[in-house]
Amino acid sequence: MRLISRGFVILGATVLCQCGGVSGSGNMGGPTVEARKAAIASEPTGDFFYGRRYYIQKTRFWGYVRRPGQSWDKSKLVIIKEDRKRQPDRLNENGPEGQRYGYDNNYEYKLQGYFTGAESYDPNSNQFLQTFMLTGYEVVNRNPGWLFRPDDRYDPYRITVYPR
Repeated sequence: MRLISRGFVILGATVLCQCGGVSGSGNMGGPTVEARKAAIASEPTGDFFYGRRYYIQKTRFWGYVRRPGQSWDKSKLVIIKEDRKRQPDRLNENGPEGQRYGYDNNYEYKLQGYFTGAESYDPNSNQFLQTFMLTGYEVVNRNPGWLFRPDDRYDPYRITVYPR
């Protein structure tokens, strides 16, 4: 009887440990690695950036920004300065589902603007991040899938998607 009880404890601990981790398959979907690399290699170039909204509750960073043709691994997590243009999801945080701040998590945007050279502090993530002055934007893709790797796992309560 003791052997069976120990077996259940070990089995339960193993299952619980696997559920809380970020290993295994991702939950963001998306293309193959090869397809993503080909898409980035064929992007038009110009004086603009690509941005991927990354919303985590209670944080104030906006998401990742990169130059055309660069992999997402070279992107920077930024705080958007809205002196010239408000960020796309500047809505009430308590609005109805789909119409509140963060509704556009994982949308991909074509951004006009520039890095200011300054850093801004996000107290809720305890990070100093680069500041991006937004001057314009357009939605490129509402469901682009994974950001850095196919095994990326999104959790709206903690940072889980970052370049490694």
